[in-house]
Amino acid sequence: MWLPLLVVLGLIFLYRWHRQSQLLEDLSDKYVFITGCDTGFGNLLAKQLDSQGINVLAACLTEKGIQNLMKEASSRLQTVILDVTDSQSVNSAAKWASTIIKEKGLWGLVNNAGIGIPGGPNEWLSKDDFLKVINVNLLGVVDVTLHFLPLIRKARGRIVNVSSVAGRISICGGGYCISKYGIECFSDSLRNEMHPFGVKVSIIEPGFFSTQITNTDLQKENLKICWEKASEEVREAYGEEYFRKVCRSVDMIGPLCTEKLSRVTNCMKHALTAVHPWTRYSAGWDAKFILVPLSYLPTAVLDFLQTMGQPKPAQGI
Repeated sequence: MWLPLLVVLGLIFLYRWHRQSQLLEDLSDKYVFITGCDTGFGNLLAKQLDSQGINVLAACLTEKGIQNLMKEASSRLQTVILDVTDSQSVNSAAKWASTIIKEKGLWGLVNNAGIGIPGGPNEWLSKDDFLKVINVNLLGVVDVTLHFLPLIRKARGRIVNVSSVAGRISICGGGYCISKYGIECFSDSLRNEMHPFGVKVSIIEPGFFSTQITNTDLQKENLKICWEKASEEVREAYGEEYFRKVCRSVDMIGPLCTEKLSRVTNCMKHALTAVHPWTRYSAGWDAKFILVPLSYLPTAVLDFLQTMGQPKPAQGI
């Protein structure tokens, strides 16, 4: 009874494996533009693609980021300073890239640049705190994509947008989760619009990795700043004990994070080099088997799991 079903499932998985294992040939003439290459995923991806002979155009926020990257890359890799929140900077980077690739078009655009702070309980934050994160993580992605789309269309290339499991589950307050939800929506609309042009759009949804965004020292300092900026009424409502417990809970992030950043960059690389790239990549075992499945639970169940064990505000019920 079960044998035919197992055979069918086996054939499906075999076909899926074969389809996803097909890679493009002759990558040496293709150009890929990556944002946020100072550290983390962007830095590692730039070096990985460079070592494979792909022409990498790496955008860094700082000169120091460029210098550090160039120490570990070949002379083929080229760099540019880019602030994704500055449209003039984005426009200049797009013109710079077009002078390099000329008529070839841009094969890949990887929107990787992102920040995680300011963040914390929503009531501790201001509109500017939200805007600072959204400007980088969402509006920066939109601006860079719009400027580079003509080059991508010319090559019938790929767009890879870095979202997060926080684009499925709101794991914290502030602009971070909002921006990642926004990337999911923007990528979906863009994928449908670009389909007639032969352009493919993929979304990367990493779990917990050891990067600047998950740095516990930075997170604690951020919480302290946000707490001190909050009004006296807000601080009384939550209480000092609540603040201390929230800060202590940040220490739980460290053990959840892995330093194997290649689990994310390998997904990015597959999206750029596979004949049939996936629409979404869940990067990391926690994302694949815990966080993404949790996002499909009924809201009431997910809310219960997320609030279970949380500290209680001083004036809470």
